[in-house]
Amino acid sequence: MSVVHRLTAGWLVDHLSFINHCGYEICDSFAHHGGVTHNTSVTSTEDCHSISAFAATPSSSDGPSYGPGNALETEGKRAKKRYVFREEFFDISEPHIAAAPEEQLCQGCPEVSLTEIKTNSNKEEYQEGAKSDIGDSLATARKKRKRKCVFNQGELDALEYHSKVRKLIWEGTLHLVQEGLKSGFLHRKTAKLSCRKNNVPQHIVCGLAELCEMAKHFPAVNESDHQAVCVLEEETSSAEQDLLSCVTENNSNSAKIIVLMGQKYLVPPKSSFLLSDISCLQPLLNYKKKYDIIVIDPPWENKSVKRSNRYSHLSSWQIKQIPVPALAAPNCLVVTWVTNRQKHLRFVKDELYPHWSVKTLAEWHWVKITTAGEFVLPLDSLHKKPYEVLILGRVQGEVKEALRKSEGVLPIPEHQLIVSIPCSLHSHKPPLSVVISEETE
Repeated sequence: MSVVHRLTAGWLVDHLSFINHCGYEICDSFAHHGGVTHNTSVTSTEDCHSISAFAATPSSSDGPSYGPGNALETEGKRAKKRYVFREEFFDISEPHIAAAPEEQLCQGCPEVSLTEIKTNSNKEEYQEGAKSDIGDSLATARKKRKRKCVFNQGELDALEYHSKVRKLIWEGTLHLVQEGLKSGFLHRKTAKLSCRKNNVPQHIVCGLAELCEMAKHFPAVNESDHQAVCVLEEETSSAEQDLLSCVTENNSNSAKIIVLMGQKYLVPPKSSFLLSDISCLQPLLNYKKKYDIIVIDPPWENKSVKRSNRYSHLSSWQIKQIPVPALAAPNCLVVTWVTNRQKHLRFVKDELYPHWSVKTLAEWHWVKITTAGEFVLPLDSLHKKPYEVLILGRVQGEVKEALRKSEGVLPIPEHQLIVSIPCSLHSHKPPLSVVISEETE
């Protein structure tokens, strides 16, 4: 099961299991009656072509498991291949940065007080001689950063926010980790094992950002002459422009493989998607479907993004242009991933959601842990936190329709935690459907 444990504080989630239960099984070419086909893997090559994060490793499904090279029987003349995600991408056995012993989970929950923080008209200073549980860690951070107790307003806001949610995150995560250790899903390290990070292919990349950038340069299509939907057939060899200019559907009961810019991608069964830049969403509007849940993970502006130049960020104005009201069904639940920067949190609650006629309902946190149940980063780290924020809201539409649709809508609880081992691939978020469905059904 994707949800390993459910407590009042939230959920302990197995992201890897969720991916592998999405039905990534494809119908292969015709085989002889009674024949077999082998589990195969789509792996990277030296020139980075034909890349995928999927490989044939032992399946975690309820049915029989098949290892690499084992035979998988066919039904009739149609052979099937099952793809599962590489386990090593979720083998986060060590924290990225180790916390001090007294700060580690299960060692107690020191209280945090920010009453020692004060400001003056020229600059913000952390009061010398502060007697708080985070004083030592702050002092260490100051030395490393070669700063003399000076904090800007954004850092002060982040510290204040952290002080409000810290106890909830610590205690909730502790209870979920304890359950995970009891059940065996998490396991304490009993010996110093060799690091498996070297087993993770370093050159596996996702070219979707480049594809979306390319979409902006395609010539405009005449809507009257162009199909609104592209249905994936048994053998798909569509040009990039065709897939980027309309909604693509996989209506079959098995996954499909598509090739875009030399890379292979698995499309799950009974799914549809629009792969496009945010400025080219008209095909999705032409699709004329309304959605009960909309999840948004904007590329927020931050220093790390600017330094790495990994992808383009969206301004606040551009994010507000996402046509959520036109895509939302009555009482649609809107979930937005937000960085820990307070400027972005305030923007979502005070500007973005009101602009979309969305009422803020709750604030949840995704807490990232290792396979041993440790925070991937020290909870009181000044640079990065082991948690991310998601803001949940509901569309406020026409009163009559909203009332009719709200009869079976349950309230969304506040301050829930989604605790999971994160994927080592960039910006992979945990599955929300398995936890939201528990609250909305």
